[in-house]
Amino acid sequence: MEKYYPEGILFDKPENQNIIKNIDEIVSAAKTGKIVEAYATVCDKEHNLIVDLPCIKGIIPRNEGAFGIDDGSTKDVALISRVNKPVCFKVLSVDTDNHGNPVSAHLSRRAAQMECFENYICSLSSGDIIDAVVTHIEQFGCFVDIGCGIPSLIPVDAISVSRISHPSDRFYVSQKIRAVVKEIDKARKYPRVNLTHKELLGTWSENAGLFSVGETVAGIVRSVEDYGIFVELSPNLAGLAELREGVTAGQQAGVYIKALIPDKMKVKLIITDVFDGQQRNKEVRYFVDGDHIDYWKYTPDESGRIIETDFTQQ
Repeated sequence: MEKYYPEGILFDKPENQNIIKNIDEIVSAAKTGKIVEAYATVCDKEHNLIVDLPCIKGIIPRNEGAFGIDDGSTKDVALISRVNKPVCFKVLSVDTDNHGNPVSAHLSRRAAQMECFENYICSLSSGDIIDAVVTHIEQFGCFVDIGCGIPSLIPVDAISVSRISHPSDRFYVSQKIRAVVKEIDKARKYPRVNLTHKELLGTWSENAGLFSVGETVAGIVRSVEDYGIFVELSPNLAGLAELREGVTAGQQAGVYIKALIPDKMKVKLIITDVFDGQQRNKEVRYFVDGDHIDYWKYTPDESGRIIETDFTQQ
């Protein structure tokens, strides 16, 4: 299967750079239908995108800016938001002046997206693990590019087992991540891919295995309840500490691990220190290798609870 990248991944690759800097390669790309990337510098008042090609003026007309623009299923904000960002496209034609000199290139982001959709997106199935890039973050979830600017959503409750107040607690814009196809909504003109993420972050046992009783480790205060304070040790593992005055959600903490109890899925903690500080953007640690997962069970076998995802039933 041909590789289709989220926008921005292809830009710096030598082959892509060679194409956008060479008019002969631009003309060749028009003949071969190759997908190319360059930065959009302007979205004009008609919502045409002007693309920065060093060797020629590049124009993506509004109706070629994204699939769904023509029928209104995609809003024009999808074009406006691409300014100062890389966009993918296919070269439809190269216009010349009266002397045969190239003056502008007619480009189509929609054509690149349609090829990605037909050759890649439509072949996905539940449980497939795919690359994605975070494009923007809302209270309810994180939007990602899964190929050629095609968007998908990871709902906030599917980001991790450890609860977060906002997706920005876990992700940042332009971050490269992996995600799992939960289901594909085919009751649409353009089927929508629904994603999940927490299944890649390990089970309770895998996360608990990173820590030992008696250690003092770093954590993040996620919530303060009447009965205790929840401190996140990793994205899929949080523990409960005794109440301590002055502690608020979002603070950094040092915690002593008092007990790890698999059958109750409990981590007992004692807060040794707490302070205000900006959360560091850490690289996501994934526990699943490969490109597909059929089944994931978070809970230990000795626990009476079952938290699972069966992708074969989606």
